[in-house]
Amino acid sequence: MKYELDIIINKPVDEVVALFDNPDNLKEWQPELVSFEHVSGEEGQPGAKSKLVYLMGKRKCEMIETIETRNLPQEFTGTYETNGVFNRVENHFKAVGSDQTHWSSINEFQFTSFGMKLMGFFMKKAFPKQTKCYMQQFKDFAEKE
Repeated sequence: MKYELDIIINKPVDEVVALFDNPDNLKEWQPELVSFEHVSGEEGQPGAKSKLVYLMGKRKCEMIETIETRNLPQEFTGTYETNGVFNRVENHFKAVGSDQTHWSSINEFQFTSFGMKLMGFFMKKAFPKQTKCYMQQFKDFAEKE
């Protein structure tokens, strides 16, 4: 499953990217995030791995982020792996004038277990909905900073 979403943030691109690129800000726009822990590689650089733990309802979800591309302020791409799911996310940032930023997010999900393939089929609208929610929460966070 692959989809692309975008949003306009009313802040200059350099400010948006600085907020996006700081792992300390993740909990500001991803409230389900419990912890973010660097695991290996040079922190924040391609090849680096981090463990993210989310609380989804009463269920704990752990995933490993691997940075693929860090060409900021234009692009940040990473993969996110958890049981039965592989997710690749390309984030692109582009200045719109001097005081707005266009953020596009290209998401590709691959389901590697039968159970997750079933869930992906029946809940395919939930994935873009969650991504759009996170993007809106980031926009709200960035614009108040």
